[in-house]
Amino acid sequence: MSTAAAVILWVGATFYAIFGGADFGGGFWDLIAGDAYKGERPRMAVQRSLTPVWEANHVWLIFILVVLWTAFPQAFSAIFSTLYVPLFLAVLGIVLRGSGFAFRKSVEGLQARRAAGAVFALSSLVTPFFMGTVVGAIAVGNVPAHGNGDAFSTWLQPAPLFIGAMFVATGAYLAAVFLVGDTRRAEDREMERYFERRALAAGVVAGIFAIVGLIALHSEAHYVYERLVHQGLPLVIVSALCGIGMLVVLLSGGRLLLRPLAAGAVIAVIWGWFVAQFPYLLPTSLTISAGAAPTATLGAIFVVFGIAVVVVIPALLVLYVLAQTDMLDHDH
Repeated sequence: MSTAAAVILWVGATFYAIFGGADFGGGFWDLIAGDAYKGERPRMAVQRSLTPVWEANHVWLIFILVVLWTAFPQAFSAIFSTLYVPLFLAVLGIVLRGSGFAFRKSVEGLQARRAAGAVFALSSLVTPFFMGTVVGAIAVGNVPAHGNGDAFSTWLQPAPLFIGAMFVATGAYLAAVFLVGDTRRAEDREMERYFERRALAAGVVAGIFAIVGLIALHSEAHYVYERLVHQGLPLVIVSALCGIGMLVVLLSGGRLLLRPLAAGAVIAVIWGWFVAQFPYLLPTSLTISAGAAPTATLGAIFVVFGIAVVVVIPALLVLYVLAQTDMLDHDH
């Protein structure tokens, strides 16, 4: 039951990495789009893609926190009492990002709109970066099972920082791939080529960060590294093949397989991490079974998860389908 609960936790992490990651990546492209004149069309493309779904994407973050808190309270306590600095900065980024995105269309005056847009774009970098440092600190085993680890040295190390940068690059990669499809559907060929070039660049950069992160794991997280290159090797290979396949499809002008390949590369990395950590929640101090809540609590989680599968997931699917078929009002 404890392993099943951990799988549910990773399912939520997978959905958030794909949809939330692309959401944050849109803010990255907004940030580097250029001045008001040069960046107007790319920013409008980002705005149009994010408006219908940006709030819904954070449902998965709430899901992750609730499952972690309920199913694995000791791990929740250890993580939040040790990594509260990057967690606070990530949450602050989420709040500021949402405020900037919501207000930049409604405030009056060019300077106010620019300020709101800057808050949105900068927070789109801050949030995934610090989320990545949290994941990195957990993966390298810097979070003690009893909690109250050092507030800074646990995540201010090469591996967590590289993983934070990889989170930013991965979000930009997913967003660019998704925006290629969105601009193609809008029959905006110029913007399609614009994001095509950025998807290629982001894919290469994300791959480089993944390699550097693997090297950092070798020196800082021996247990996770050894399992990743042995038990998790098939998933590493799948991720690499999906990433290469995406680049090939993009260069050949294909579009149909772009999103599945881009998502597949990220999904394989997430589940490679699960395999590499197994059977630990906090390598190598707290196992999944030792940190799990009582059986009755886990049973209740399974019931709630079943209800969510029946009610919430179909509702989100309808939202995404409506957004992708332009049946929603993107301006409100």
